[in-house]
Amino acid sequence: MRVLFPKVQPKGYTIWLVMIMAALSLSLFAGAAKWAAQSTVINERNNTYVKAVAAAEAASEVSIAYMTRDFLKQSFDPTHLENYSTKVPTNEWATHYEFRDSDGNLNRTQVSTTKSMMMTNLDSQFTGLYGLAYGCLVRGKAKSLDSRYDIKAAVQQDFQLATIPVFQFAIFYAMDLEINPGANMNITGKVHGNANIYTRPGAALAYLDDVGATGRIYTNRAPDDPTPPGNGTITFSKQHTDGVSSLMLPIATNNNPAAVQGILDVPPFGESPLSTTGSERYYNKCDLIVTTTATNVIVKAGDWDGFTTLTPDLNPGTTNAAFSFIATNTTFYDAREGKNTLLTEVDVTKLNSWLTNAATGKGENDLAKIKMGHNINSLYVNDLRNAGSKLPAVRIVNGRYLPPSGLTVATPLPLYVKGHFNAPDVTVGLTNTASTKPASLLADSITILSDNWSDASGAGALSTRNPVNTTVNAAFLAGIVQTTNAAGTKHYSGGVENFPRFLENWSGVSFTYNGSMVVMFPSRYATNFWVQTGTYYNAPTRKWAFDLNFLDYTKLPPATPQVRKLVRSKWSVVSAD
Repeated sequence: MRVLFPKVQPKGYTIWLVMIMAALSLSLFAGAAKWAAQSTVINERNNTYVKAVAAAEAASEVSIAYMTRDFLKQSFDPTHLENYSTKVPTNEWATHYEFRDSDGNLNRTQVSTTKSMMMTNLDSQFTGLYGLAYGCLVRGKAKSLDSRYDIKAAVQQDFQLATIPVFQFAIFYAMDLEINPGANMNITGKVHGNANIYTRPGAALAYLDDVGATGRIYTNRAPDDPTPPGNGTITFSKQHTDGVSSLMLPIATNNNPAAVQGILDVPPFGESPLSTTGSERYYNKCDLIVTTTATNVIVKAGDWDGFTTLTPDLNPGTTNAAFSFIATNTTFYDAREGKNTLLTEVDVTKLNSWLTNAATGKGENDLAKIKMGHNINSLYVNDLRNAGSKLPAVRIVNGRYLPPSGLTVATPLPLYVKGHFNAPDVTVGLTNTASTKPASLLADSITILSDNWSDASGAGALSTRNPVNTTVNAAFLAGIVQTTNAAGTKHYSGGVENFPRFLENWSGVSFTYNGSMVVMFPSRYATNFWVQTGTYYNAPTRKWAFDLNFLDYTKLPPATPQVRKLVRSKWSVVSAD
């Protein structure tokens, strides 16, 4: 017998299943919605924070810009930091932010700095250099005014406002730097070019320290250099870097090479020695100013003593000049320039005597005054005579022994150095400069003449001009005749290897040099192109080295130029509270 049960309908089960699935869906949707909402909040808060960080950085950059501007203009005042802390962004976007310093003051950044400059090593890409620097900190804090969230951010920047002695470099060029020696050469100090560096030597060239160029470092010759490329080896022992920051002298707002040459010019009438340009002029920085005119020689104390005119130490008529250490009646033929020179000649031995043994009744009162608490160790020399077809120039002779605190000689004219200079012990060798004095020579161009040079043979055959070994220990700052294409003819500058000029047959003869070579501008007076050896000169055996004394601030040459630079150290996001 079959028992029949009533059929159960699944309606209730289905409803419950649908309700469970709906609940699960709602739960998942709510979770997704909550996640989406939370993600939106997080993204919004994050975007607001990132923008606040950018606004805080902008606030710090405004203060830094004003500090740097005043520092380059030499008007930075660390005792009045409100000049910088009150500078905040004022662009349209800035109206959407509130700027405060760490104490809560509105429309301010936090600015702090050392009260005086300190000698210190420099940070960032200038590691290994030293300078006089203010240690600075700027912290900007910004809060968004358009967000529903109380979000703020702070950025702190640590940096240095530094003056960097330019003679810390073995080679420093404000223009394109070319170095292509035909004999083996080692560069023993740092190298910096404010433009490009071209290096394609004919022999082994080794850079033993850092090399940096604001432009590019090319291992080929410059485009307008007609010299065939050499096949010598190039060795960079340390870092060599393109695109480094430029290092420039603070000459007004126009710091191109032609403007920088103004540091050797006589100041224009009415220019203050304390102005940005005036404070860099050697006319204002030197202890003594020697000026040759058509009728006499005038010697003045520098700006430090109000440009006081000094009394001659010789009776009028006893020489072409009334000062024993100046001669104005010598001349010779410069075969490179193709001209006779019109010379103002400085005898360093006689200068030493003049500084210590003034003739009775002639100069001793003036000398006693200018020497009181002030070492005389720098000369500015100019010649205002009508040179006609001649080349106006300055020559230094008998410079083996310098005054006790060293000697700097600056002139806007070409400069010639005859014989050993700052070399009290020339037998010691290349690297021993312990007995030398701080010294520098600055001019339109610098030419080395040996002790064997004869003025009478200047116009003679090269074979008649035979030098002897010569040593010079001094920083050089001068101009060059740049590599160029003139009327379809290419000319090589001569490169660093021919930066010091020569007029003698130096083949097999040594020129020993310890110093720093700085090229800041194109020459204005000695402007004939460099011509290869065998014409007006033959190249010497170059025994060159960077003078390690210049790594000690106390041993820098008198009136050393200082390039000014913002040196960034550390950027960090810090707590806004």
